[in-house]
Amino acid sequence: MRTPTLVTLLSAPLLLAACGSGDESEQMEDMSAEGHDMSMMETETATKMATGLGVVTAIDSESGTITIDHEPVPALEWPEMVMAFEANEQIRREVAVGDEISFEFNSGSEGNVITSVATK
Repeated sequence: MRTPTLVTLLSAPLLLAACGSGDESEQMEDMSAEGHDMSMMETETATKMATGLGVVTAIDSESGTITIDHEPVPALEWPEMVMAFEANEQIRREVAVGDEISFEFNSGSEGNVITSVATK
């Protein structure tokens, strides 16, 4: 057998396998229809609103954050912890280190941003 014929015969199955079978959009539909909950994937990256209670431990105007020693946040399944939240200048001016506060915030891929705060 000649070499070009042999190469053609050996490469034909590889080319067919690489091409796949059927329409790619049908394959994608089949993948999403196999019990995968696509809405759950979207929700995981979506911004969630939550509320918290805590004590202000630091205010950093340079980085635009307020650090809070907060109680558990059930809506996000967060335990008690100390963490920094982004906050605009107006909100940072409304609180002082040591203040007990309740606060609302958004949590998502963009970070954790306080949207309102009230001192107790």
